Amino acid sequence: MLFIFLIMILALGAGLLMYMYQLAHSDHIVYHEIPFPNFPESFGEIKIFFISDIHKRVISDSLLEGVRGKVDLVIIGGDLLEKGVPIERVEKNIKKLKDVALTYFVWGNNDYEMNPRLLDGLLLKYGVKILDNTAVSFESEEGDRFVLLGVDDLTKHRDRLDLALQDAEEGFRLLVSHNPNIVAKIKKKDKISLVLSGHTHGGQIRIFGMGPYEKGELKTLEQTMLLVSNGYGTTSLPLRLGAKPEAHLITLRRES
Repeated sequence: MLFIFLIMILALGAGLLMYMYQLAHSDHIVYHEIPFPNFPESFGEIKIFFISDIHKRVISDSLLEGVRGKVDLVIIGGDLLEKGVPIERVEKNIKKLKDVALTYFVWGNNDYEMNPRLLDGLLLKYGVKILDNTAVSFESEEGDRFVLLGVDDLTKHRDRLDLALQDAEEGFRLLVSHNPNIVAKIKKKDKISLVLSGHTHGGQIRIFGMGPYEKGELKTLEQTMLLVSNGYGTTSLPLRLGAKPEAHLITLRRES
């Protein structure tokens, strides 16, 4: 009887590990339609594909087919890689994303586990724009501006939000930071309407709903709105439980 019980426990354990592995390698796109009262009506809508924390994964073609031709910008929210990821895989992922739309990148803590100059060269090769404490502006025919800011990694103490703000023109402002803790440095006067981030993996493995971090979500704070992604890949173990991988298709528009 004890032997049969042990076999059942082992079978359940093996089944759970298989489920966690399959979940970690699945594809999910989360769709957000976010209206803002200050979004410039002259832009109509801006559609953004946001993906962070790719780590060791190869971005699947089926995931990108779901957004190809439907987005204006691609934003990589850091941790494009980690130590031990073959450079060929990193390059393949960069090329896939760049083929979808104009692409921007912010540094994550794990990105520094590769020679930064090597990664910088790859991004430059494929025309990916790096937002390292800088900002870029897009202007409509009516003269309204959509401003995209990005900060370097906060975990490595390389973030300089002040420099990004100095570089930012007036307009609708969206900030990208790998680490969501950047919100502690944002003030109302900075006029940042939305922050995109990752880093936490949604806790990655949640036992009875509990994990080391909150699950990814979109939430309204006093000084801004924050989207934290569960991320696409995993770190340490190629397993997930209770925090499925995700990428995002975000539609920004004027609040009616």
